[in-house]
Amino acid sequence: MFLVGGAGLIATERGFPQAEFEARCARVQTKMAQAGLSALLLSSEPEVRYFTGYLTRFWESPTRPWFLIVPVSGKPIAVIPSIGATLMGQTWVDDIRTWTAPDLADDGVSLLAETLRNVVADGDQIGVPDGHETHLRMPLADLERVRSDIGQRRIIGDSGILRALRMVKSPAEIAKIETACTIAGRAFARVPEIAREGAPLDEVYRRFQMLCLEEGADWVAYLAGGAEQGGYGDVISPATRTPLAAGDVLMLDTGVVWDGYFSDFDRNWSVGPASQSVSDAHAQLIDATSAAFEIARPGTTAAELFYAMNAIVAGEVGGTDAGRLGHGLGMSLTEWPSLIAMDHTVLETGMVLTLEPGVAIGDKIMVHEEDIVITDTGARFLSPKADREVPEL
Repeated sequence: MFLVGGAGLIATERGFPQAEFEARCARVQTKMAQAGLSALLLSSEPEVRYFTGYLTRFWESPTRPWFLIVPVSGKPIAVIPSIGATLMGQTWVDDIRTWTAPDLADDGVSLLAETLRNVVADGDQIGVPDGHETHLRMPLADLERVRSDIGQRRIIGDSGILRALRMVKSPAEIAKIETACTIAGRAFARVPEIAREGAPLDEVYRRFQMLCLEEGADWVAYLAGGAEQGGYGDVISPATRTPLAAGDVLMLDTGVVWDGYFSDFDRNWSVGPASQSVSDAHAQLIDATSAAFEIARPGTTAAELFYAMNAIVAGEVGGTDAGRLGHGLGMSLTEWPSLIAMDHTVLETGMVLTLEPGVAIGDKIMVHEEDIVITDTGARFLSPKADREVPEL
């Protein structure tokens, strides 16, 4: 079920109806047939979950490999360690083949090869995601054993099929992302309860995560930021015990998860009155996100969003060397595309993106981030849009 939230939908129930997975499989199977692929071999958490709904934190353990085969027709086949059979049995997948793992001699290799031989005709092709931002979650030695055990069947790249499919979200997926953004927004609104002059930064981090959980997050998968005089040096360092001081700029950047989908946006605060340079930089960041938001619609490219923001932040104050000014968002904290000058991905209805410009203030930086969704007529904010004036603590 969903509730109306602003101009969008907020998810109130977990999981998806079976029709959601059937539609995903139908779309990918059409693309597979066009590309001459008889099956997809998937091994990473988002890929497996995308076609099954298999949601578990057990992926944090790197010990066991997990596989999903999506044939060119029919339902997916799970080839997984036996410890996951009960949970996988609660999904719409009914062909679940297991082995006792870990097995140092044969950790699912023979079973996977046998299943591929059953599903794919000799001489046919098996696609594996192989482009930017993909990885194969199995030992190289095991991959070579699989190749040698499947006869004349060939494992090749998937021609970007899965990336293109996941990049465009369904209304149900967008609702889950918006729910995560709403939760994070409520936690950000409560930051004045926990952050003040004299509060150690690491304590602020811990208590902010508690606020996210109190507001409904399943977990806080990502939290970074910074706090220094007139800006901060970077946005990825862990928190220290250094107390917040007057003149500091505090930034918190979080990715909270709700039902397997991420939010990813940040907020800045001035500890005490903001300096003119900090005030100007914050206003510039908001103007940059607004410029990209105004042109974000089907047919615009990722590069055009980059240029819209870069034209503002690379002016008199100067941009940062972060490399990109935003990215896709969904089942992973960062997804395709990247908002960079060389990414000419054409925006489509249903894409969820972050807008993340940064500016330099002397030897410090400030960064701002919002989450948006592309609609038929333009863009819509999923995160609660920040004001141009930097808030004070």
